[in-house]
Amino acid sequence: MSAEENIPVFPELTIQDIFNCQISSWYPKFSNISMKTTIIRPLPAAFREYLQADGVFPPIGSNDSEDGQEPDDDIENSSGSDESPLNNTFSFPDLDKTIRTVIEDYGAVFPKLNWSSPKDAQWILSTSEFLRCSSPADVYLSLKASDFIHHDLDPTSAFEGIRDPNPVYDLELALRKWYHFDRSREMRCFVRDGTLIGISQRDAVYYDFLFSSSMPETIMQTIQTFWERDIRDQYGSTSSYVVDVLLTRDFKRLHIVDFNPFIAKTDPLLFTYDELRTIFIASRESPFAPVVRIIDNPAHPYANVNAPRYQHNMVPLDALALSHGRNRPDFANALAEAVKEANSASA
Repeated sequence: MSAEENIPVFPELTIQDIFNCQISSWYPKFSNISMKTTIIRPLPAAFREYLQADGVFPPIGSNDSEDGQEPDDDIENSSGSDESPLNNTFSFPDLDKTIRTVIEDYGAVFPKLNWSSPKDAQWILSTSEFLRCSSPADVYLSLKASDFIHHDLDPTSAFEGIRDPNPVYDLELALRKWYHFDRSREMRCFVRDGTLIGISQRDAVYYDFLFSSSMPETIMQTIQTFWERDIRDQYGSTSSYVVDVLLTRDFKRLHIVDFNPFIAKTDPLLFTYDELRTIFIASRESPFAPVVRIIDNPAHPYANVNAPRYQHNMVPLDALALSHGRNRPDFANALAEAVKEANSASA
């Protein structure tokens, strides 16, 4: 068996490699080339319990209203059940105050936990602007309605495949300044054993300007130069990781969006991990340049021209009907009651 055949599809990672990808680890190093972010920790002891509790509902005191009162303060719990979110006892006044201060400073925020953001929970927000949160309730509800963030709540999921036993970590909340940016300029970069091997378009949509004769080369040169100068030696002990970047409009500079571990649950997008292994083996020969993958025509098999993002996590039509004419807390309560009634009927 040749040495190349012994190279695994994935590099062996340690618990520290996973910790290096949580936002509180990398953001302080790259704050000058990333979007503005405020990291809140420690969080209240009951915050994890709130996120894991059944139902989608905001904590008491988190809704902003003109008179300063909760719009659902006077809703009575007709069921009398202590398990109903209508008997919600979660309240985080200090955290609410911190979130409001950050929102006042940033204008609006995009929330994230240690590693994951609630990208699948746009349906719970009252705005069409992607995950634009303008109140503590928006932040809480987007997290509460998300399946993605449960990855961060469970150590067996967050550290899946890592041999180190029972890692201990504190939950953290990152509030990132909300920007409207062109997703066509977002790229995912794959680094293995200290070599930038692949660059993939992040948004699975065909953009004709990306496939001009010179654009892939421009993207590769900009990202490689930036990575060699500003990331490679600053990131830390981890030599294999995935980094998402946003190129500027002139494609001459970029901003760091996020870091992810080089593992199977990180989406390889326009690559497969077997292909990335082959490219990594090829990178040992000189000269080598990172492989750039762009959706080159509308019929590309990965092109989701009409498919909405995270469609498999979207709210069902019956839940959408429940939301008609209701504000967010009313909808959350109505949805919880509907789920409870459905469970009782099927019992």
